[in-house]
Parts: sequence; structure tokens; C-alpha cells
Amino acid sequence: MRCAVLGDPIAHSLSPVLHRAGYAAAGLDWEYDAVRVPAGGLGPFLDGLTTGWRGLSLTMPLKREALTLTDEVSGRAALVGAANTLVLDEGVLRADNTDLPGAVAAVRERYDGQVRSGAVLGGGATAASTGLALCDLGAHRVTLHARSPERAAEAAEAVRRHPSSPDVLVASLDEAPQADVVVSTVPASAQDAALVARCAEVPVVFEVLYDPWPTPLAASVGGDRVLVGGLDLLVHQAALQFELFTGAEAPLAAMRDAGEAALA
Repeated sequence: MRCAVLGDPIAHSLSPVLHRAGYAAAGLDWEYDAVRVPAGGLGPFLDGLTTGWRGLSLTMPLKREALTLTDEVSGRAALVGAANTLVLDEGVLRADNTDLPGAVAAVRERYDGQVRSGAVLGGGATAASTGLALCDLGAHRVTLHARSPERAAEAAEAVRRHPSSPDVLVASLDEAPQADVVVSTVPASAQDAALVARCAEVPVVFEVLYDPWPTPLAASVGGDRVLVGGLDLLVHQAALQFELFTGAEAPLAAMRDAGEAALA
């Protein structure tokens, strides 16, 4: 069977490392590659697929584009408004989202305390999925901190669709987050000393990036504060994809070890 991760840029992706390690540990003779597909190119790529393809992982800028190109959309992909996973099953193309449950699993692996409120730095598709994950973790209030309210409007609307009916606010990126958990989806280059200082009182920091590592925000976490890293998210969402693709339990430890080795 063939699988791949699609996006643009894509050369930096660790997904091939994780999935190949999973296949090797499970004794599966499967392939997994990285393919550059720019915005607007997903439809032609899907049209050109031949027999033997089973699953596709999607990264930016294809996650929202995918929803209009599939036969079925899972409830969580519809909730987020983006798909990071496509499964080909006997001619039927199904869209799913493992970023949402993967984020929940990543936080719970590091932190078992209450999450009553959350803050997300950024306003894109990852902000939407992690904002919804905060709601799954128990947050009744989620604040999206973005450079402009317009940029975060789509993500805010996605979080408002959560069944718990959370209070969703949009604030400036220059405002200090007041939350139990802060999730950063902004580039490392945007994490200046002022932003890091504004987050200093938040007890749990979830940095979705894994490269470069550590980011300025991740490097600032010490003492009793909890750090959830981008590799945590990547491994958990990839493990869920592995299970959707193969129908087998994911070898999580082998996938994590491969990711850590590649980053080292």
C-alpha cells in the first residue's frame, strides 16, 4: 500500500519518518513519501491516483481545500473546517481530522489537571483544531490572540461550533493571555521577548512547532510549568492516522523514538 504527506513546503516534514517507523514496527511492507502539492493542486493530484493508494496526510495549505474534494467528511473534520487525513477505501475518499484528538492526547500525556480556560496564539486552521481541543479538555472560555480579528474569524467560528457552547473571544496578539493553557501556533520568528513575557504566568504551554526547537516560548518554560511540544502533537496525530490507514494499533513508542532521533 502507498501513503504520503502532501503540502507546500513539504521537505521539512517528519511525517515520513514517523509513519515508516510505524510500518516497520508493525511488520507492514508499506510506502510513505512526501510530495509537494501547492494550493489548488490537491484536486489534480487526487484525480491522478492509481490503485494501491490507501492514505494521505495533509499539511498547509491543503487542509481546508480538501473538504470540497472528498466523498465523505467526518464529524470532527466538519467541526474544525479542515482535514489533515484522507483515507481511500474501495473507491470512496473519506476526509478526517486527527489534529483535534491528537492535540487532546498530547496535552493529557503531559498534564492531568483541570482546563477551565484556554488561549491560542494565531488564527489559522491549527488554531481552530487546538481551540476545539481545549474545549474537549474542558475549557469553557477560549481566546484567540491574532494580529487582526479578521484573520481569526474563521477559526473562532469553528471553536464556537463545539457542542459545549464555549465562550469564544478574539483578542490582539499584544494582549497577555489569561488561561490555564496557552497554545502557540505562531512562527518562532514572531516570538519576541515581549510575547514570551506575556505568557510567563500561564501554567501550561503547548508549542505546536517542532522545528526549530526549542522555540523562544518553549525555552522559557521552567519550574512547575508544563510544556507540551510539537513533536507530542505530531506523534499523536500521526498515530491516529496510522490506525485509520492500517486498521492496526499504532506503535506509538517506535514512532516517537524515530521522530526524536530525526530531530536530534
